[in-house]
Amino acid sequence: MTLTVGKPAPSSPESGTGARGFWPLRDLPVVGWLAGVVVVSFIHPFIPAPRWLMIHLLLLGAAGHSILVWSRYFADTLARLPATPRREQSQRLVVFNLGVLVVATGIVTDVWPLVVAGAVAVVAAVLWHVATIVRGLRGALASRFSFTLHFYVAAGLLLPVGVTLGTWLATNPGEPVETRLRLAHASINVLGWIGLTVLGTILTLGPTMLRTRIVEGAEARTRRALLVLLGGIAVIVAATLVDVVPLVAAGLAVYAFGAGMVAWGVVQAGRAKPPTSFPTWSLAAGIAWLLALLLWTAARVALAGTWAEAGDVFDAVVPYLAAGFVAQVLLGALSYLVPVVMGGGPAAVRSMNHDLDAGGALRVSLTNLGLVVCILPVPSLVRVITSLLVLVALAAFVPVLMRAVRRRHRAEAVPVTEPRPRGQNTGLAAVGLALVMVAVALGGSLDVASLGMEKSAADGVAATGETVEVTVEARDMRFTPSSITVDAGDRLVITVKNTDPVEVHDLVLETGHDSGRLAPGEEAVIDVGVVGRDLDGWCSVVGHRQMGMVLAIDAIGGADAAPPAAADPDGTASDGTEGGHDAHAMGSSDHGSPDGPAADTVIPDPVLGPVPQGRLHKHTFTITEEMREVAPGVVQERWMYNGSAPGPTLHGKVGDVFEITLVNNGRSGHSIDFHAGQRAPDKVMVTIPPGETLVYRFKATRSGIWMYHCSSMPMTAHISAGLFGAVVIEPRDLPPVDKSYVLVQSELYYDAAGGPVDMAKLQDEKPDAVVFNGYHNAYAHEPLKVKAGERVRFWLLDAGPNRALSFHVVGGQFDRTWFEGDYQLGSASSPSKEGGAQALGLLAAQGGFVEMVLTEPGRYPIVNHIMIDAERGAYGTVEVTK
Repeated sequence: MTLTVGKPAPSSPESGTGARGFWPLRDLPVVGWLAGVVVVSFIHPFIPAPRWLMIHLLLLGAAGHSILVWSRYFADTLARLPATPRREQSQRLVVFNLGVLVVATGIVTDVWPLVVAGAVAVVAAVLWHVATIVRGLRGALASRFSFTLHFYVAAGLLLPVGVTLGTWLATNPGEPVETRLRLAHASINVLGWIGLTVLGTILTLGPTMLRTRIVEGAEARTRRALLVLLGGIAVIVAATLVDVVPLVAAGLAVYAFGAGMVAWGVVQAGRAKPPTSFPTWSLAAGIAWLLALLLWTAARVALAGTWAEAGDVFDAVVPYLAAGFVAQVLLGALSYLVPVVMGGGPAAVRSMNHDLDAGGALRVSLTNLGLVVCILPVPSLVRVITSLLVLVALAAFVPVLMRAVRRRHRAEAVPVTEPRPRGQNTGLAAVGLALVMVAVALGGSLDVASLGMEKSAADGVAATGETVEVTVEARDMRFTPSSITVDAGDRLVITVKNTDPVEVHDLVLETGHDSGRLAPGEEAVIDVGVVGRDLDGWCSVVGHRQMGMVLAIDAIGGADAAPPAAADPDGTASDGTEGGHDAHAMGSSDHGSPDGPAADTVIPDPVLGPVPQGRLHKHTFTITEEMREVAPGVVQERWMYNGSAPGPTLHGKVGDVFEITLVNNGRSGHSIDFHAGQRAPDKVMVTIPPGETLVYRFKATRSGIWMYHCSSMPMTAHISAGLFGAVVIEPRDLPPVDKSYVLVQSELYYDAAGGPVDMAKLQDEKPDAVVFNGYHNAYAHEPLKVKAGERVRFWLLDAGPNRALSFHVVGGQFDRTWFEGDYQLGSASSPSKEGGAQALGLLAAQGGFVEMVLTEPGRYPIVNHIMIDAERGAYGTVEVTK
């Protein structure tokens, strides 16, 4: 049977399906959502834009809008219903798109009420949509394809369930609930809302796009498939409820079987008349990705032993479902349906089809070959470059569509008498293949291991011809297995998998072989070659080797292990791994030079200004890893919040709310922990990989000078490297003073090659420098200036991570001291009349303030009176003038 579902509907003023009502309202939001995905993808490294925002813009925004439009269109056509009134359809789309926009805003800002409000609007629009389809089914004439509407109704009823789970998920419920919620939410929305709609439509849309008949038996298979598909989703959700991980794999397999039942009819139609244009290629590729990813995910989840591992699998596959399945089906369907619905006669439709097919073979080949490369265990740089090609190929649809619509409205029809020659399409596909190959070659050439710089591990031993392949997992600061045994002369191939949920890891061998940095879920292959001696390996991320991330390769019958490549004191290799960059050669182990700070060095301003207005304080903290001078002539890599170590000082009053958006632009996993507010650590004090963001919100309920710091392991390394700072929450009765300063003591462990920290010195508690506000003798170089008789307050924090602070002003006495939340000397109403204090002692992470009045002009040293630390750099000067 031949079914024409693409016949243009009437263009009456009340019709939502004609050309007059089509472009301005119906599909312009899709272009907007797609453009949003592209924009967020490119600005993601510079502003807070979590990966899940991009996923929601595509799956909820672009795909959801298209489902509301086109399932309504197919329902009217297949069930022979009256055209949907344009006003009703427009109102429904406005409610839906506003809801998606509010949900996206809530996700970015981490404001749960916004997520709830947006979710309510989305659910209302979809249930309204479902109600109109059900009402139409009851009054429709008998149609052999009305069962397609059952798919739409089931999909629409599942979405409110998925949205409700997503709204719950936005509250950050924590484990063990969060991962199971995420799996159920993703399964219901992607496989239910989107999957059922697509599978219910392709039975008729696929053959129509191919201009061929629906094969015999396809309708009956599709009818039966709906129950199978719903059963698969039910099994997945039930698995999350009864806490049985293998049931998720079973549910995915059932769903894949149901999807295969539907796809069978389309495949048979394609065999009769193979795809020859972008719309049909894109639709076919999308369905292929759906089936392949379902089976791959089912297999991986079946091997997962925990919900965390199953969640990692889902997290890894969702972007490929979004790009490979959803995006390609959406773009293919729109490329076919837009010209048909806009109408204008056969010549106009053919002309617009021709415009939308521009570069089709190139776009399809780039998208699919690029996705294949990205899903393989390739180096991270190869994946980044190739994913950009995929993004460009998908995003090209927007300008192509805009151009086609503009030409259509201007009646610039191009005469089309025959399809593009097969040779032209083949050539464009070959160009796509060539571009992907160039991306792989470029990424590989920039990877150290691919340059052939590794040293041979053969050590003169003859090759046996045997190959040993081993998989090593990096997780929880360990390699598993932690040792590999081979016969001398065997070739060794190691597949390194980062199964850690949050941390970035790598594997570096003493020969120079390097897996490259691996984000959670990524893997890489190291071909060690012939092994003739024992070898050592380690993770080169700062501090990870010291925490036990080491690998031993034992060669039976080989020579003793040769001395490893020169290593920095923190345990990382000096030939291209952490701390071995050319820029680090600026490092020095000297405590400084008499010449003073470099011209471009900025000594931190210690002045504490007034409390900012308002009770809500929003800040963005961006983590970077950069070279900075820490003492005259000493340049080290520093890990910084907003370009400084210590990070920005936050200032507020009791009852104020702080909302910090953390952006990790470093090369390692990082986090943040604010002592100034009470929060569950597993919700906000979590490590985020490079490129990711986190929103940390807390209410300051108690006064004090509170520490904040990176809590990623090893914490000593991350704090010593510079990721710490202060939050000053003033007591309600704090009296005014003339000058107020903030001094944060920390320690520096100079790395000989300029790296962030020497782990050996750190573990031995032998700092090279102990400093105020991150620089050696900072305020000896730029003294603090006060006038005689002014009351001065020093807010003090010991950031450690190890050394204590005994703060003293040489020549002065304190008449008011405040330690860890309460006055020790004097009071809020008055300083002490007779008693005094000479020092305020603080252990690591403790804080307070001291006050004094210096009446005689002169130079007053400020020191840590643990004098060895004053001599190490915890020193400055107060200049008192008349």
